[in-house]
Amino acid sequence: MGVTDPAGPVMDRDEVDRALARLGAEHEAIETSLLALQDHAGRRLLEGAELTGTTKERWTAAEASITLLWAYFDAYTDALRAAREIRSRRRWSSREDLVELTELLRGASVTVAGSTTATANAPTLHGPSGKLSEQFSLAALVDRMNELYATSLDMVVAADAVWSALPARIDLLAAELQRTRKLAHSVGVRPGEHPAGDDLERITRTLTNLREQVVSDPLAYWIPAQGSSAPGGGRPDTTVYDREARALEDVRREIDAVLTVRQDAEQRLVKLRDVLSRADRTLAEARTARGEVLAKIAATEVPVVSGPPTVLQEQLATAAEYRRHAQWHRLSPLLESLEQKAEDELLRARESLTAVTAPLAVRAELRGRLDAYKAKVARLGHAEDPFLIERYDAARRMLWSAPCDLRVAEQAVLRYQQAAAEVLGGGPRVPGQAGPEDRRGPGA
Repeated sequence: MGVTDPAGPVMDRDEVDRALARLGAEHEAIETSLLALQDHAGRRLLEGAELTGTTKERWTAAEASITLLWAYFDAYTDALRAAREIRSRRRWSSREDLVELTELLRGASVTVAGSTTATANAPTLHGPSGKLSEQFSLAALVDRMNELYATSLDMVVAADAVWSALPARIDLLAAELQRTRKLAHSVGVRPGEHPAGDDLERITRTLTNLREQVVSDPLAYWIPAQGSSAPGGGRPDTTVYDREARALEDVRREIDAVLTVRQDAEQRLVKLRDVLSRADRTLAEARTARGEVLAKIAATEVPVVSGPPTVLQEQLATAAEYRRHAQWHRLSPLLESLEQKAEDELLRARESLTAVTAPLAVRAELRGRLDAYKAKVARLGHAEDPFLIERYDAARRMLWSAPCDLRVAEQAVLRYQQAAAEVLGGGPRVPGQAGPEDRRGPGA
């Protein structure tokens, strides 16, 4: 190494050759990267786009950085060429040549001139700079170029990723939206007349605005990867797009429901008429049964049977009117509501009939129990017992008379059961321990 100068110890010939080889490889790598950046599709799109917002600010800085990159690269190329010329003067470089090469290869010997605008807009390690020229060593110049290249490439790759992902997806969704709008119009789903029509209008406006914003300011829809230093690390922000895609899917399902109504509306209306007719017949049967119960059963409160609700018939007529005028979007929710209400009405009518005829069911059960005990007594040879005959006749007169007092009749049936138990078993018993099982207690 020998003597030193301001650039440090003087390099020997081997050190110079190794440094030149390393710098030459770096030169080729930097040139390849700069040419790739120059030809990048994202950079070409950025150059021709009308940018706004964050993207406009960052592209202004990136353009200045790229301009500086080429200025730095040219200075780097000139310095490398000068060093190679000095080294090529002699096979064995003199001490003066080595001192000059050491200064050129290690010292701050590279001067880069640039416009005030370029250097002011380009980011630096120490903030914006308005210098007309800068001094670098070759190593510092490489670091500076790497820094500017990374920030420029990150911006270009991010913008290109958003442009590659979102506009095409938005266009596809917009095409699907147009098909859905036509289908919705065909079934009467229009803005101001149906919520789904209003949703389609809102989705259309949102997608139009989203596409304009994505095209003019793609970086507003870019989410950088946390902790990643690689250029272009991150992903496009599809939150708004995904939300509108889900909303359109909901509208499509709504339209499908309306289409289904159009296809089977007549069948569903026929079924509705049948269900309501059955409910009316059941209520009519309940009213008839109530009169019979009041005539045949004494001391019993029978619930009042209401008439058929006229509102359901009116809604059914409205549904038929909607079908005749092809107002499917109005028919769809009305049919769903009517189907549920009709089933509820049929259930109410059946429950009313059951409640009204309950006393007749109790009387029938008592009659069956009385005859069952009589058959058992006869089977065991006591059919002619006068005491049992008297008790049986008393209970039978009460059960087959009109009006029938169920409480008194039940007591008569219980007395006959007890008498039969005494005759058959030789002593009293609790009803239900022999013969047909008595499932009803006193006062049922």
